Amino acid sequence: MTLDLSSDRAMAVLTGTAIAGILLAVHAEYVQPGPWGTFGLVVVFLAGGLPASWRALKALWQDHMLDIDLLMIVAALAAAAVGAALEGAVLLVLFSISTTLERRAMARARRAVEALMALRPDIALREAPDGTVSEVRSADLHAGDVVVLRPGARVPADGTILDGDGSLDEATITGESMPVHKGPGGKVFEATVNLNAVLRVTVARPVAESTVARMIELVTEAQAARAPSERFSDWFGQRYTVFVLLGATVVFGVFLLLGWSVQDALYRAATLLVAASPCAVVISVPAAILSALATSARGGVLFKGGSALETLAEVDTFAFDKTGTLTTGRAEVTGVVSSIPRTEFLALIAGLEVQSEHPIAEAVRRHASAMNIDPAPISGVVTMASEGIRGRDMSGGEVWAGNPRMVARMCACIDGAKLVALADTTETVIYAGRDDRVLGAVTVADRPRQTSACALAALRADGVGRLVMMTGDRSPVGLRIGAELGFGAQDVHADLLPEDKVRLVGELADRGRVAFVGDGVNDAAALARSDVGIAMGVAGSEVALQAADIALLSDDLERLASARRLARRTRRVIRQNLWFAMTAMVVLVLSGLFLNLPLPLAVLGHEGGTVLVVLNGLRLLRDPIRQDRPKSGRVDHLGTGACAEASVERLAGSDRKLPKSV
Repeated sequence: MTLDLSSDRAMAVLTGTAIAGILLAVHAEYVQPGPWGTFGLVVVFLAGGLPASWRALKALWQDHMLDIDLLMIVAALAAAAVGAALEGAVLLVLFSISTTLERRAMARARRAVEALMALRPDIALREAPDGTVSEVRSADLHAGDVVVLRPGARVPADGTILDGDGSLDEATITGESMPVHKGPGGKVFEATVNLNAVLRVTVARPVAESTVARMIELVTEAQAARAPSERFSDWFGQRYTVFVLLGATVVFGVFLLLGWSVQDALYRAATLLVAASPCAVVISVPAAILSALATSARGGVLFKGGSALETLAEVDTFAFDKTGTLTTGRAEVTGVVSSIPRTEFLALIAGLEVQSEHPIAEAVRRHASAMNIDPAPISGVVTMASEGIRGRDMSGGEVWAGNPRMVARMCACIDGAKLVALADTTETVIYAGRDDRVLGAVTVADRPRQTSACALAALRADGVGRLVMMTGDRSPVGLRIGAELGFGAQDVHADLLPEDKVRLVGELADRGRVAFVGDGVNDAAALARSDVGIAMGVAGSEVALQAADIALLSDDLERLASARRLARRTRRVIRQNLWFAMTAMVVLVLSGLFLNLPLPLAVLGHEGGTVLVVLNGLRLLRDPIRQDRPKSGRVDHLGTGACAEASVERLAGSDRKLPKSV
């Protein structure tokens, strides 16, 4: 078994040993002289110096760079060489303490999300085909298995309720503080709690692919990805370390030329090494970024990296898809017009829409089902993006359903007073026909999400310059929804194809940072083209989640406004840290050059500043949102989002972003 000097436990043990050694050395120096003083110094140099030396050599050997650990070792050895071994020992002890505290603080930020693993139930009650129930490990569950959930039990895997009706606590996943009522067909997610009913659930995916697993994977990868500020601090730290070593050598030579003794010149050079070390600058950014990523994940918002977090803080234009994003996506059929028997027409259009996952298709299917109409058998179904769907019925003829663009594609003509009049309605119209003949149409009405108006008001109050709505729906429909949500007519863009959304997002991006919020396959290209793509996780397609930089685990759009405020707060904390760290470093260096700064004071200033910037970054682990929402709403909170029922459908899929050229 080998000792890992870089492990948290080893660091804690060695730091404790170094503290004991420095206490022994100080006692021998100032209280009762004795041989144990030298022994204490040796203990400190070994316990405090070995970990830093190991890290310095590892960085030099593997990464071919000089780092801050090397500065501390050189400074401590220089102090010992000029007879100030106690000061060098104090430096190593304080550096060891601050490093241990930093590691524990950063680990706390990482564990804030990974703690979800502890909430996973180890045992599940699996129901066999013959109805018998047995205990199995949750890790052994497979898609299609049926599990029984008793009141108070945690859900062992993502799935769908097969039988039963009750409430679930989903706070561990979405941050929603209120229980969510669900019945047959409702989605349930691993680590949530069944509160008050016996439920039978069909497992949708194994534990390794669950929502919790995907959350941890995304956050872990996000923490590994470097934000621009982190890349700067790394770049600065590496190059500045070389500069400090060279500068200390030059200062040592200058003092010798000025007639200083070797001992005094070396002591002053060692003091400058400590004073000029950029530890606080290097650690200030990742401390804030990791804390913000953990906080946002607990609140139901996943950033796929620190870069997305920083960019969101700079966004001044938000573009929204309409259906399924600003609206519920649960449309209802409000009218039917047909030139053939109504039952026959609804069977035809339901047969087509049964092949589609679009929210409007679901509305048509529900309407036909409510009227006890069986969908007509349709084969060879092909979906036309932003137009509609087509296939062949039993007679072999081509049948289709879609918007006016689909009508034009089929070279059909909308005639008849009732059909023509539908073009002026503020509801969505779906035409259906056979070959080049329009057989009828259904009108469908969607409604805004309960959280949309609150979220848009919060964004406006937070200083967002422009909000834009984009939809493939007809202009009257878009204007109606837009007016309900406070959009001006100039900010509502309707009758759009996917390429039109990409073009408009590109035009907006030319005037500043733009974020696009969407949920469907048609939005994937626009998500990728924007500076920040934000996918609605509750109904987001796999393609949309792949293209996006941020995933909202809930369909609560208020989380978006909260996430932006968190991003802006993180940016302020980073700037505070960098200004403080740079200022402290300049003051210490100037004091070391011109005011005869003692080495112990330089050590205290350096290590104290490092700990302070870490603690300042860790403030983001607490609830960071305390800004009052506009008068039209309640106080916002990244962890509550109580305007509407929150849920998550899936998080599977890659976090790789599509090229900007899409």
